[in-house]
Amino acid sequence: MSTTTRPLTYVHSRTAVLRDENIDTDRIIPARFLTTTERTGLGKHCFEDWRYAADGSDNPAFALNQPAARGCSILVAGHNFGCGSSREHAPWALLDYGIQAVISSEIADIFRGNSLKNGLLAIVLSTAEHRWLLDNPGVELRIDIASGTIRLPDGGNIHFDLEPFARHCLLNGVDQMGFLLQQDDAIGAYEQRMEKAA
Repeated sequence: MSTTTRPLTYVHSRTAVLRDENIDTDRIIPARFLTTTERTGLGKHCFEDWRYAADGSDNPAFALNQPAARGCSILVAGHNFGCGSSREHAPWALLDYGIQAVISSEIADIFRGNSLKNGLLAIVLSTAEHRWLLDNPGVELRIDIASGTIRLPDGGNIHFDLEPFARHCLLNGVDQMGFLLQQDDAIGAYEQRMEKAA
């Protein structure tokens, strides 16, 4: 399993909006696609049962199939995004699809943890801030991970909370194992000190 992800400093994109609430992980990536342990290749199955018609063609009613949503790497999702069963495949699928950041008024804790560990920025905003983004699809945002700010088109900023460790991992492109491996010299020095003190 990889211990690195792509360093993420900024996300600059128009927004795609999925207004539905309670979008669970099975809707993000159906369980039948969980047989792989690879992080890549799942993007084509992201939102599979929602995104495609029965004949395999694009479902024109699905918001992310609309021309305005093409190429957007910021997803503004309805309340309680990522609920349901725990599966790292959900953030893997979103990343492989091209999504770099998910914004909602509530993001399920396990999904948010899995996302941040895998290089997908998951941001929780106030109800009012979230509502504005839902009501203005396609708005261009610049997210600054280091400062925890979202730059709006009018020059204003929205601030968001991000745990310091998650911020460090995103900015440096490492997961938890990668972070531990970076501490190898310090761990070795500590072990030597303990051996001498014994």
